[in-house]
Amino acid sequence: MKTIEVTMIALDAALYAALGYLFYFILPITTPGLGLVRFWPQVVVPAVFAAAFGPIVGGAGAGIGIFISDMLIHGNALLSLMAGVPSNVVMFAIIGYLSFKRINWKIPLIIFGFISAVLVWIAFGVLSPPAYGFEYQLLALSVIVGAYIVLAVFVLLTRWKSFALGSMLGLLAGSSIIAAMVPLFSEFFILPGSSSVTPLGITGGLIYLVWTFATEIPFLLVLGPPILQAVYKAFPSLGKHGENREQQ
Repeated sequence: MKTIEVTMIALDAALYAALGYLFYFILPITTPGLGLVRFWPQVVVPAVFAAAFGPIVGGAGAGIGIFISDMLIHGNALLSLMAGVPSNVVMFAIIGYLSFKRINWKIPLIIFGFISAVLVWIAFGVLSPPAYGFEYQLLALSVIVGAYIVLAVFVLLTRWKSFALGSMLGLLAGSSIIAAMVPLFSEFFILPGSSSVTPLGITGGLIYLVWTFATEIPFLLVLGPPILQAVYKAFPSLGKHGENREQQ
């Protein structure tokens, strides 16, 4: 591993952990009805590192950063190692990997159209009133459909195609890991903030999946490209590689 990669991993982890800790205490929003999984705009930080420096930097930095952040916020190392760390490593490694690839866009658009339809169906199936409310269903619907429209715009009109696809696929993978591992943890251990073992089941996992994907994808697609553009301008050598990666 190169010295620059080690340095960027450390910087990625430090920024991710610090912003995660700071933002949570300024605006401590978690999954409605279930809690635990936090509102996470700072997801864009390791995404930018992944797209600029590759999957190792993105994945390793995010994994270390989320572990530090989890220890500061809820302090459960096992839960972090089961859900937070692997979901972040996989997600940002995918973003970093796909940001370096040229891809045929017809198949991904079709696949994500199907995935978006499934997520909308899940949202309306498990986020039913009165437990969650029609407003929460509409929020999930708006974000999921809006994210797909933004992806289509990125594919057709911008040069950030690979980053957009990596963000969608990486976040879906990371959200799925959270959706599987947090309910699994809840079957055997006490969740942070609970006083007893309270299994979440499949429904809880699906809610986490929709919540994580719907609340994080806007920050990736809206903030990622302009931040990367600024990074490329500040560091022209990165910009040249970025243009070669993103342009079809």
